[in-house]
Amino acid sequence: MTPFEIARGYIGTTEGPGPANNPLVMEMYASVGHDWVEHDSVAWCAAFVGHCLETAGIRSTRQLTARSYLDWGIPVELTEAQPGDIGVIPRGASSWQGHVFFIDRIEGASVWGLGGNQSDAVTIKRYPVSKLLGVRRAGAVAHSVTMSARAVQARLKALGYHEVGMIDGIIGPRSRAAILAFRDDQALPLVPVIDVALEEALETASPRQEAPERVEGVPSESRIVTAANAQIGLGTLGALGSLSAQVAPALREAEQARETASRIFALTGLEAWLTVAMPWIGVAVFIGVILFAVKARRARIADHRTGRTP
Repeated sequence: MTPFEIARGYIGTTEGPGPANNPLVMEMYASVGHDWVEHDSVAWCAAFVGHCLETAGIRSTRQLTARSYLDWGIPVELTEAQPGDIGVIPRGASSWQGHVFFIDRIEGASVWGLGGNQSDAVTIKRYPVSKLLGVRRAGAVAHSVTMSARAVQARLKALGYHEVGMIDGIIGPRSRAAILAFRDDQALPLVPVIDVALEEALETASPRQEAPERVEGVPSESRIVTAANAQIGLGTLGALGSLSAQVAPALREAEQARETASRIFALTGLEAWLTVAMPWIGVAVFIGVILFAVKARRARIADHRTGRTP
């Protein structure tokens, strides 16, 4: 979507009633690097334009001053202005004050601007063309790589943010949690969105550093570790029992299996060898159980220490 199309989707958005804040407006401040703003009563026309640009993958000025857009992109002659271009007009008595919006259309002496903070809302409002200080277009603005949601998920997982979950291209609760965790580590605004700032940070970030206590820790109340420990213990007892020829008669199924094996060995002339081999076969089976249990335990602990699992 273009920034102008994104902007149109916000039409009707208003500031929060009374002292309350609209979280959509607060997100606009944060997405352009101003999460320090505490109330949506702070002028947000530049935040709105910047948010729409960044969401579309185009770097904004990342400032809250409307006139900052007079130096953004490339200048456009008024006669060549198109819907979606950015217009700036003065506001207030000071030379630094202004108002910025997306041009919706120009009709005669009037320009219709789609902007935020217009009567405390996102609206389309008419202004005199004569007030335009400049019209700008994103022709000279560097676009981001525009990473797909799937690419963002893959990069987060590669950096160690395993809470992202499956790489499926769907930004669900787990992916948003991973984005917020990454943004927090990179000192970025804490908003669960994919924007230019996030993409740039993902491209240059180093792998996540786990806390020392986690790197040396063991998962608590892990069913896998508990089961593996039990298997290791039982396997050890079983192996020792096999060596003393106590395991085979301990289980009815094992005894039946031994009788069947005895008949087969008798037919092949290996009956004498069977008596010697059975304890060692039992030992081998139990050692196999122990080895698989140890492997499962080590894998679970490794996943915990690298942050793959809690």
